[in-house]
Amino acid sequence: MSSDKEVTIYDIAKRLNISPATVSRGLQDHPAISKKTKKRISEMVDEMGYRSNHFARNLRQKQTNTIGVIVHELNSSFITSVLAGIEKVSTEAGYDLIITHSSESVKKEAANAKNLFHKRVDGLIASLAFDTNGLDHFKPFVQKGVPVIFFDRVEQDGDSTVVVIDNVQCGYMATNHLIEQGCKRIANITSSLNRNVYAQRHKGYQDALFDHGLPFDKNLLIIDNLSEQGAISSALQVLKLKPLPDGIFITNDFVAAVCMKVFKEHGLRIPEDIAIVGFNNDAISKLVEPALTTINYSGMDMGMIAARNLIGHLEGVSNIHHTNTIVIRSELIIRKSSLKGG
Repeated sequence: MSSDKEVTIYDIAKRLNISPATVSRGLQDHPAISKKTKKRISEMVDEMGYRSNHFARNLRQKQTNTIGVIVHELNSSFITSVLAGIEKVSTEAGYDLIITHSSESVKKEAANAKNLFHKRVDGLIASLAFDTNGLDHFKPFVQKGVPVIFFDRVEQDGDSTVVVIDNVQCGYMATNHLIEQGCKRIANITSSLNRNVYAQRHKGYQDALFDHGLPFDKNLLIIDNLSEQGAISSALQVLKLKPLPDGIFITNDFVAAVCMKVFKEHGLRIPEDIAIVGFNNDAISKLVEPALTTINYSGMDMGMIAARNLIGHLEGVSNIHHTNTIVIRSELIIRKSSLKGG
């Protein structure tokens, strides 16, 4: 199909040899249409790249002035600040947002993508779920020429435009700081290494150990999810290690805060017994006792930069296909949780 010509219900009806009314009802999940017919319609819709027409009025100008956003969760202060950045730029440029979240599930992410595609968003900004592997569910956007920008959790396949921080460098900075404090046995508590951000932070951790002649011990790598339960189980795993680590790089501030609580309940002193560095500079990092050393990078900036590049592309001012990777600033903020004074 040429990308200019919209596929219609009539085209689908013709291919399936059924009436346009049946196609229309099937798309609306009408009880009068059999499951089998609905399945045939759905498969043909995918094959032909049909988009349901929610916005017939806007069809003539082919623009809905909406931008779709897919995030992996909503209860993180980092994501909230990214959304604030996207919203600020979009509103000023006269675009509405449709925000969806995948709850860390690729299945839900794909459903969100499909939904936003059918709502005919002009562009999409997305951060990937834990178990996302491959970007096939974003292909319909690419085929229709709808620009997509990924941020933070991305797949750096060279084709997509991404807004990221240098996660390898951040992992290195965090671990290097612990080594400078005199730590010799440093653990890394992190999440799924299939996700770019955690794999890269872990690589930075390994590089710092290597550069200082410290061995990498796979028993000191603890992988779990970012929930409270996951954090408690990671902390309990650390407590079983013999000898105990004297430093830990934890790739999420919330997880770090939960781990600190568990360690203190077991009589450990922070930073004297275990020095800790977190990641994200979430509000919680200042509230825990001792305050948490962490990596700071601005979600607000990340959101604004993603939205600015997307809208610039839509308005013909810039072309995102010429810029694959946009790296934003990050820094280590040193607080008491890591200062051994060594």
